Amino acid sequence: MIRLAIKGIGIFLFTLIIIFGSYYLLKFYQAKKLYSSLGPTPSSIIEENLTFRDLNKNGRLDMYEDYREPIDRRVEDLLNQMTIKEKIGQMFITMIGMARSGGHLDVPPIMVDIFDDPLLEFGLYFSLETNAEMIVNRKMSHFNILQAYTPEAIARFNNNLQRKAERTRLGIPVTIATDPRHGAREDEKGVGGIFTPSFSRWPTSLGLAATRDSTLVREFGEIAREEYKACGIRLALHPMADLATEPRWARINGTFGEDAELSAAMTYSYIKGFQGDTLSSESVITMVKHFSGGGPQKDGEDAHFPYGKEQVYPGNNFDYHLIPFTKGALPANTGQIMPYYGIPVGQTREDVGFGFNKEIITELLRDSLKFDGVVCTDWNIINTMPLAELAGGERSWGVENLTPEQRMKKTILAGVDQIGGETSTEQIINLVQRGEISESRINKSVRRILRDKFTIGLFDNPFVDIGSISEKLSNPKNIKKGEIAQTKSTILLKNKNKVLPLNNNLKLYLLGFRYKNQFLKNAELVTNPKDADYIIVRKDTPFDHREGTMLESFFHQGRLYYNEEELSELQKLSETKKIISIVNLERGAVLTELDKLSEALLVDFGTQDHLITDILFGKEKPGGKLPIELPRSQEAANKQNEDMPYDSDNPLYNFGHGLEY
Repeated sequence: MIRLAIKGIGIFLFTLIIIFGSYYLLKFYQAKKLYSSLGPTPSSIIEENLTFRDLNKNGRLDMYEDYREPIDRRVEDLLNQMTIKEKIGQMFITMIGMARSGGHLDVPPIMVDIFDDPLLEFGLYFSLETNAEMIVNRKMSHFNILQAYTPEAIARFNNNLQRKAERTRLGIPVTIATDPRHGAREDEKGVGGIFTPSFSRWPTSLGLAATRDSTLVREFGEIAREEYKACGIRLALHPMADLATEPRWARINGTFGEDAELSAAMTYSYIKGFQGDTLSSESVITMVKHFSGGGPQKDGEDAHFPYGKEQVYPGNNFDYHLIPFTKGALPANTGQIMPYYGIPVGQTREDVGFGFNKEIITELLRDSLKFDGVVCTDWNIINTMPLAELAGGERSWGVENLTPEQRMKKTILAGVDQIGGETSTEQIINLVQRGEISESRINKSVRRILRDKFTIGLFDNPFVDIGSISEKLSNPKNIKKGEIAQTKSTILLKNKNKVLPLNNNLKLYLLGFRYKNQFLKNAELVTNPKDADYIIVRKDTPFDHREGTMLESFFHQGRLYYNEEELSELQKLSETKKIISIVNLERGAVLTELDKLSEALLVDFGTQDHLITDILFGKEKPGGKLPIELPRSQEAANKQNEDMPYDSDNPLYNFGHGLEY
């Protein structure tokens, strides 16, 4: 019996290897065939002792290849040489798979780190089109990366992509984009950002707002720009200029809080840091999101999901949510803007999602506010992505009854330039061929998209120097500046009897710390709480675990209070010991019960353990002020108006609260 079982397992594994191997070889030869259809590597053209790239391989210097020419003339020259398929390829940006080494992901990954998201690697491969398919067949040149591999691997990937892109007919370079990567929390991934160890570490955007220091925020942008550029990342899919007026919303940690003027000031400085005073070859372009403000989500549910598709304005406060754009993003000349998924209920002639809403995109953003940069939809508003159980279906709120091609037509006619999270170039090609969208309308969007590529210098040199990355990303001044920001963002909410700062040589019992040894320079750590002078606890913001899709598991939604199970241990310990609590604040947490149990209460925005230690013992001082108010109860949070700032009944801690010592 055992022999039969072993034999059966062996046959199964052998069959699996044969199937996987055959599939691997099939994809390998498909990619090889596509890449072999590309032209040669561009040669150089020397003119007046200047070197240019012969991107279209015609042996002469075209206007679009000549960096001495004005950008508008270069754009028009290239546009006139492009086929309709090449133009439409520019109108898409989506996730792209990357091998751990920095190579192309055209075949299933064989070598994966089983301790570091192997499902992400396989999931990305099987849910995305291959590098070869998107670059060669679909003529795409805009991609966002999700992996947190080494900066050298990211840079190598950029260079590999650019080498393929320069061999396309016109040599249009690739633009690589990313969500935020500078958070300090090592478990950060998904909706909040992508923790990338070699980058300098900073508070979340909510924490940057807590510093109230716009100069520091600009410095962050300048440092992040330097680190992004070193790896080849030239488009930041951030910041979020949404207002956190709804305390239950899962995305508050990516905002600058609920005050419109504060958010506008932070947004302005953030963009100036990334882009500089003007867009140039030194810039990383920002894509500010989500116009016209994604904060007032009904009941705090997020618009990624069907139950969160409505944005509501019970306080009639739509215009308040425009302020971070009108006083922040637009005066700072952000290069690009992204509308959100949700439906602004009752605010426009049609109750349709922002990405389909002509009144929002063309009449408000384009005509009234005079924005002429790129407008890109949020990801997957047209088609259901492969392996939809990972991320859910399309988010075509308000136009669910339309076919994918009809949705595509509606979003383009609404004023959108680029489609996020999609590769369905054939849908726009069909619309143009049937005369439902004119080529002149396509040209209008492609001009804006190409203008950005030319402005930041990608046509002239899209490659990065891998050898210099270590030096650029290990700058002690940048690391220190990030630590200063973490400390300055940390907020002291309560300090009963001035228990903080602590004296040295106390006995401490720790809960929730990743790196406990940080305390040994100041205190003795005990394993029995009965022996401790103080209990020090780190906690996350409360939330309900949801298991609908993999994407849903990344969103911290639902309740704002700690339940009995989460507080039971602390309640017992508080009967005999004094507790000092530190909460990583992601949204408007109800800390009322924890506050009662704590002698001192702090909130942070990803502050590293060694810096928390320095704050507790007085080597550093907490300097933050709340960028949102903290409701006293779940009931108070439920009753406040989604679109109104600081309006919950009798909050536990008001907006702007923060003690010092």
